[in-house]
Amino acid sequence: MIYITIDGDDIGQMITSSYLKNDLHELSKINRVVNEKTLLISKFLKEQGFNIIFCAADGVAGFIDQIAIDKVFIFDSIKSLAEPELSFSAGIGTTLQEAYIALLSAKSNGKCCLHDFNCLNSNV
Repeated sequence: MIYITIDGDDIGQMITSSYLKNDLHELSKINRVVNEKTLLISKFLKEQGFNIIFCAADGVAGFIDQIAIDKVFIFDSIKSLAEPELSFSAGIGTTLQEAYIALLSAKSNGKCCLHDFNCLNSNV
């Protein structure tokens, strides 16, 4: 089984900026765009055979009962669904915990990328 967890990059900072500028229109726009993008990503993952277990705020998580997926295709598709308004980072692993650790690694290493838990300690 493969788990994937996806989280928006810098969405919190965008929200904070709207609050600090007292810009209700910008805050509403951020909400609309984030909801739209996470739903698109969730729909795409379902079409690829994933079971969605979380789709809220700026995140999506799911699993697929396979031992291998085309990680490049999956992440390139997620990027194309999110751009140009947003970017997302993602992590994959054989457990939900591994996927989350891989996501944290992706967020800590430049964002807008996918990390695979099984590759975190390799030099590849």
